[in-house]
Amino acid sequence: MTGLYGRGGAAGAEPADAAAPEWLRELHRAALAAPVPVNMRPPREGGRPSAILVLFGEGTHGPDLLLIQRATGLRRHAGQPAFPGGAIDATDSGPVAAALREATEETGLDPSGVQVLGTLPQLYVAHSGFRVNPVLAWWRSPSAVWPADAGEVAAVARVPVAELVDPANRLRIRVRQAGIGHLSPAFRAQSMLIWGFTAGVLDRLLALGGWERPWLADAPVEDLTPLN
Repeated sequence: MTGLYGRGGAAGAEPADAAAPEWLRELHRAALAAPVPVNMRPPREGGRPSAILVLFGEGTHGPDLLLIQRATGLRRHAGQPAFPGGAIDATDSGPVAAALREATEETGLDPSGVQVLGTLPQLYVAHSGFRVNPVLAWWRSPSAVWPADAGEVAAVARVPVAELVDPANRLRIRVRQAGIGHLSPAFRAQSMLIWGFTAGVLDRLLALGGWERPWLADAPVEDLTPLN
């Protein structure tokens, strides 16, 4: 901009001195109980299984999230900010393993410093046909991160929650595809324009976590045409 095993060595281990904060546990419970928005609900059949790592840490400006910006030459979602993640491979034991593997490959993340709280309800990206399994985690021992896979990742950033909820950084994007404009929430943070599926997930998490602040009455609307 890590793994299945805590410092105690067992999967899911939670050392008493490094357990996830209660606010993140509350967010986990709220996200599990909340209904999935209609526009993100997976179809009954089809779609490629994938996973993303929704990794919260504690930075110099309070809670933050690890995001990447995808390279402009990719076949899908080129140039878009995103959570680390990707398709679940046959060699992965499940969404958690896939999310941690992808995050490590993309950002150089040390997975031993990550405490996984669990997976959230499955979401769907209609544009690319991915069934997305969000993996919620706590960065209890942060490590250095960078664009470890330059072919896929252009930048890596820890984005403060305070920056995301600042009304001055909120806007709406009208995405132009096939002559149709779809209006959706967006953010400006860490020199990135965060929009699309990632912005939708962030918008939902900020509301469920109780961080959301009222939008400015004159919040801008901008047109955007995706690279692909």
